[in-house]
Amino acid sequence: MENLDNEKRKIAILYICTGKYYIFWEGFYSSAEKNLLQDYEKEYFVFTDYRALPCRENSNVHVVPQEKLGWPNDTLMRYHLFRKIEQKLDKFDYIFFFNANILIVAPVGEEILPNERDGGLCALWHPIYYKETDNKKYNYERNQKSLAYIPIGEGRRYYAGGLNGGTTREYLELIRQLAENIERDKENNMIAVHHDESHLNRYLLNRPVHVLSPLYGWPEELGPNQQMKILIENKMKYGGHEALRSGGL
Repeated sequence: MENLDNEKRKIAILYICTGKYYIFWEGFYSSAEKNLLQDYEKEYFVFTDYRALPCRENSNVHVVPQEKLGWPNDTLMRYHLFRKIEQKLDKFDYIFFFNANILIVAPVGEEILPNERDGGLCALWHPIYYKETDNKKYNYERNQKSLAYIPIGEGRRYYAGGLNGGTTREYLELIRQLAENIERDKENNMIAVHHDESHLNRYLLNRPVHVLSPLYGWPEELGPNQQMKILIENKMKYGGHEALRSGGL
């Protein structure tokens, strides 16, 4: 989508908080409103089953009713969810997905936006593998039956699945392709080892990508980092993965 020079560019933010994950929403929203791309017009598309979602009456918050799918479908099927609102997303300049347990703790500006040289997509360099130079140790899908398969010896980076984005055209194409690949895997009784993250890594394998350093997705478990821009909250503070996945409002 093209914008006039005197218009603010528009960012669509995709966010999923089904089941107990709604507890992260208010913190994420307030931190993004304060620190994320202040010169841009932001709209939030929140996939949730929580009826009392805070800030749902705000003009830039759009609730997309979504029941909990259960593990691992809550993460595996995220690109299927995004496809439901493709037509609404088409009016934006950029689209970004943020994991539920993210807080934007310092100003984040245009440095995160991909350009044409980046192929229109950005992804987070996984903080656990940031300094790992042996790609044989990356947690790629190694089963050739999966469309997420990456052969031993290939791959320059391992990307985290919890933060990615891009220009609208390129990101919508990513959504469509990953949803189709995941669906084809399921038809063949295959689920990639790290679900949507495995498929994301395969999709980005030989593409130019605007790489976000771990400062844009710093896990709280790794301890304080004075330079971080985005914090990934430790789910153990909220009972851990199993408690959050268990559902119930």
